[in-house]
Amino acid sequence: MDHSLVTTANNLEGYRIVKHLGMVRGITVRSRSLGGNIAGGLQSLFGGRLSVYVELCESAREEAYQLLIQHAQAIGANAIISMRYDANEIMQGITEVLAYGTAVTVEKN
Repeated sequence: MDHSLVTTANNLEGYRIVKHLGMVRGITVRSRSLGGNIAGGLQSLFGGRLSVYVELCESAREEAYQLLIQHAQAIGANAIISMRYDANEIMQGITEVLAYGTAVTVEKN
């Protein structure tokens, strides 16, 4: 799937939605490692950007995004509209990251 055909908008400029295929999602569950907690704790003592946690969040979102793309392709979509992220803490230190949207097939105008 062309990543330029994944959007948070409700339509794709220059394309016509031919078919709505329904909601698709990609989900991952991540926890912080002991080493990551220690490194993050040390970084927090000095303030500023907590790169250990930024990297964890970024990799979790990327994994959820890739799973979203796979789900959409599996049902025949060539685009995703109304894409969003959500995250929930399942228990202390364990977080679910969800990427979701509406799978569609589109044609160029």
